[in-house]
Amino acid sequence: MKRTLPQSLALYGGLALLVLVIGLPFWWVVTGSIKLPREIISRIPTMVPHSFTPQHFEKLFQSTDFPAYFVNSLVVALFSTAFTIALALPAAYAFFRMEFPGRAALYRVILLAYAFPSVVVLIPIYGLFARLGLIDTRTSLVIVNIAFALPFSIWMMRSFLASVPREIEEAAVIDGAPPRVILLRILTPLIAPGIASVAIFTFIASWTEYLFASVLIVSDAKRTVPVGFAGIIGQYQIDWGLLLAGATAATIPVVILFAFVGRWFVSGLTEGAVK
Repeated sequence: MKRTLPQSLALYGGLALLVLVIGLPFWWVVTGSIKLPREIISRIPTMVPHSFTPQHFEKLFQSTDFPAYFVNSLVVALFSTAFTIALALPAAYAFFRMEFPGRAALYRVILLAYAFPSVVVLIPIYGLFARLGLIDTRTSLVIVNIAFALPFSIWMMRSFLASVPREIEEAAVIDGAPPRVILLRILTPLIAPGIASVAIFTFIASWTEYLFASVLIVSDAKRTVPVGFAGIIGQYQIDWGLLLAGATAATIPVVILFAFVGRWFVSGLTEGAVK
């Protein structure tokens, strides 16, 4: 259907406004990280930098513990993502294809667990991890991230599995393939966009998780980026250049992840939406 001129103007105007609302904060953070301090705190903000300096990044990586925070966040996010996918894929396949008592009820309970506020279980989890000796360990953050990302990941995986024609599985069954082979060698390549979507969702959720990281981690050397920012801000004075440089550096892993699997992420969301 051909759009009229007013409809085209409204469409492109809306898209321009959306890009402006989403992109403006990122532009301000990235450009602010390379401005001189006097330009950052200027009464009249400058959207296009009038100065350039790498001093904020030099101070960030040489005078603070940000590199350690960055590595901690990266380790926690990568392990959380890998284990979540490894658990969500067979669990989703079991809910999608296998028959067992209470399957429908258990599936609803899993979705209910996703909607459960995380702050409610903060103290019980802290007590449990204290008994297990997991306080102040990156392992505790990985376990928590998996626990909260797994319900929604299973739900997403199940939607993607439903998009695969059943005839493909039936042909594999006739050829004598066991469920493990069907899942790993036949279904997994077919739902690769869905797996990419789950990976991005889990990675971002783990990368930005703050509540449990601020409580379960005690030592400064094991803090993650969101918690480490609190120390960078300072108690009495805020170093805006340092803070903006840290925020810019913290977005790099997410940008790299989207650069590699962003196309799969979009197609995966589309497939999950129409099935």
